Amino acid sequence: MLNILCVSGTRPEIIKLAPLYHALRNAPWANVQWLHTGQHADMATSILACFDVVPDIVLTRSGSSLLEFSTGCRQQLEREMIQKQWALVIVQGDTESAFQGALAAFYNRVPLAHIEAGLRTYNLNRPFPEEGLRQMISRLTRFHFAPTERARAALQSEGIADEFIHMTGNTVIDAQQWTCAHRGVKRSVSGKGHLLVTVHRRENWGHDLAEICHAIAGIAALQPDLQILFPVHLNPVVQGPVNSILKGIANVKLTEPLDYTQMQQALADAWLVLTDSGGLQEEAPTFGVPVLVLRDETERPEAVEAGCALLIGAERNTIVNQVMRLSSDEMAYARMSQAGNPFGDGTASAQTVVALASHFKTQPDMLAEAA
Repeated sequence: MLNILCVSGTRPEIIKLAPLYHALRNAPWANVQWLHTGQHADMATSILACFDVVPDIVLTRSGSSLLEFSTGCRQQLEREMIQKQWALVIVQGDTESAFQGALAAFYNRVPLAHIEAGLRTYNLNRPFPEEGLRQMISRLTRFHFAPTERARAALQSEGIADEFIHMTGNTVIDAQQWTCAHRGVKRSVSGKGHLLVTVHRRENWGHDLAEICHAIAGIAALQPDLQILFPVHLNPVVQGPVNSILKGIANVKLTEPLDYTQMQQALADAWLVLTDSGGLQEEAPTFGVPVLVLRDETERPEAVEAGCALLIGAERNTIVNQVMRLSSDEMAYARMSQAGNPFGDGTASAQTVVALASHFKTQPDMLAEAA
């Protein structure tokens, strides 16, 4: 049995690692353990429960700043790395938890698998710090699991050999299928459905966030019959302008952040999504819901190229005009709605397990070291 450590700390990581974790638990050659860094606390607990994941190792978050978290996380990870002979460390995405997990694997000479490898904007400021983190993780990775052909091409352009890259699709689709099957998510409303809004990225804080909120207020006034659902991030930097501009508008419903199952249900019942989230760009097309991306660039251009998403930025008039256009132009809406999901078919986890099994079975020296 090979000892495999999944390192996660945030909501998106849990979502995208959970189906792979379950697949590895069913693999007779893998002894997989889940480590939670504590980067997200209450939000992570609810997401773990959504996927029936009970962490084997839970670290204690040190301090409130990113520096304090990173320092404490790195120290605790080092202690865990020397407890066992790990054959593999798995991280996902581009968070500080993923980066610290990658560093811990590197310093202990343990092979690293990176789920959702190869996403790039090549702008270190957008998204910040994620773009820098994922580029650095790639330098330490042995197994690059790319979600799309574009991601694979980015890795190849950076000099990573083809033998180390596996294109699998994105495990987020696996997670959605798991949730529909195990939690009964399906469309529950008739008619148009609601406008779903999420905003949280640092680059939209301040003026851009206020512009987005004023745009939503404008849409609500122009379409009083359209229900707008806005789960509001807990960060006070987001809570302040959202509540000051949108609270009290009759057809705008401000809620606390939704857990994963609730968000999937909200997507299933949606007419349109307005978001600066990366994950929703991948998830909404599964339910045939067009996405207007409140950013100037995206590390998921496949959604734009496929036609299911459109980059519109954070300027209020543009946002209002694009929403009104899709409301009045049925053909334009249908083209986006019917574009399909370019991020996979729900088999990414199975493909990842097969790739890992094939590698380790042909590496007897690594098997011996891990025994």
